[in-house]
Amino acid sequence: MHAALPGSLRVAGKKPLKPLRLGPGSVIGIAAPAGPFEPERLSRGVEVLRAMGFEVLVPDGLLAARAYLAGSDAHRAELLNRLFADPGIDAVMCARGGYGSLRILPLLDYAHLAASPKVLIGFSDITALLAAVSARCRLVVFHGPVVTTLADASDRTVGGLLEAVASDRPVVVRSEGAVALRPGSASGAVCGGNLTTLCHLLGTHFAPRFRNRILFLEDRGEAPYRIDRMLVHMRAAGCFDGIKGVVLGTFEGCGRPEEILEIVADVMRGIEAPILAGLESGHGEPNLTLPLGARAVLDAGRRTLAFECATNGRAAPKLR
Repeated sequence: MHAALPGSLRVAGKKPLKPLRLGPGSVIGIAAPAGPFEPERLSRGVEVLRAMGFEVLVPDGLLAARAYLAGSDAHRAELLNRLFADPGIDAVMCARGGYGSLRILPLLDYAHLAASPKVLIGFSDITALLAAVSARCRLVVFHGPVVTTLADASDRTVGGLLEAVASDRPVVVRSEGAVALRPGSASGAVCGGNLTTLCHLLGTHFAPRFRNRILFLEDRGEAPYRIDRMLVHMRAAGCFDGIKGVVLGTFEGCGRPEEILEIVADVMRGIEAPILAGLESGHGEPNLTLPLGARAVLDAGRRTLAFECATNGRAAPKLR
C-alpha cells in the first residue's frame, strides 16, 4: 500500500518516554487521521478544551473529506507530521475515530515524535495510531476522548482527561460498577484499546507487545459472536501468552454485558491473570482516560487500575 518512510525506527531501552505535562496555556493541535466529522461538533469540542485552560490550533485542511476518510492518506499523514514537528504544539488530540488510522501508519515520522515527545490523545480507530506510536517510540500515549466526543462529554470524562495529562500525581481509575471476573492483582505497563482495531494490527510492524503487560480492551457495536471470534484470534496469535492482567472497558451495543463476560471467561480459561470488567473507558460515557505504556497496578478486588504519573515536568507557559 505504502513504502515505509524514515520514521520506521524503534526506540531502544526499557523505560517509556513520557511527554511533557500540560498546563494552562498549553497548545493542543487537532489532527484528523481517520474519518470525517461534523464541523459543529468539532467546534463544541474545541470550546470545551478552551474552557479547560488550553489553547487550540485547528490547522488548515482539517475539514477535508474523501468518502469515509478525512482526506487522502498523504493529506492526513502530512497534517499529523506537521503537528508532531511543530515546537509550538504541546499535544495532539484526534478529532474523531471511524476508520483510516491504519492506512497512514507507514507514512508517519516516528523519529521526530520520539525526539520531541508530545501528549497524544484518542480512542476507537485511533487505537491503531496509539499502538504504533507506543511500539515505535516507546512513548506513553493517552486512550481518551476525541474532540468531537468532548462536545457532549460528562464532567467525569473531562476531569479524567485533565487528571491524566495535566496532573503531577499518579492516576487512579476506579469504576463502582466494575466486577472482578477473576480476583487478584498485577503490575505492568498497560497496552491495548479497541478490540477490533487491535486485531487488525496483528501480524503488522505496528502491533503492541503483550507479554508482561496489562491488556485493556473495549469495543462498540460488535455482536457477541464477533467478540468471541476476535478474542479467539488474539489467543491463537499468542497475544495472551505471559500477560499480567486484563481490564475490560465498555462494550457498547455488543449484546448483554453478562454474555460478554461469559465469552471472556471462556476464551481466557487457563490464563492465570486477574480480570477486571466494566472499567468506564471506551465508547460509553464517561470515557475515562488511560495512559497506555505507563506502568500500573491492577487490583481486581478493589476495582482499581492505578497508574504512575504519566507525564514529565511541566510544559513551558506560552507567551501571549
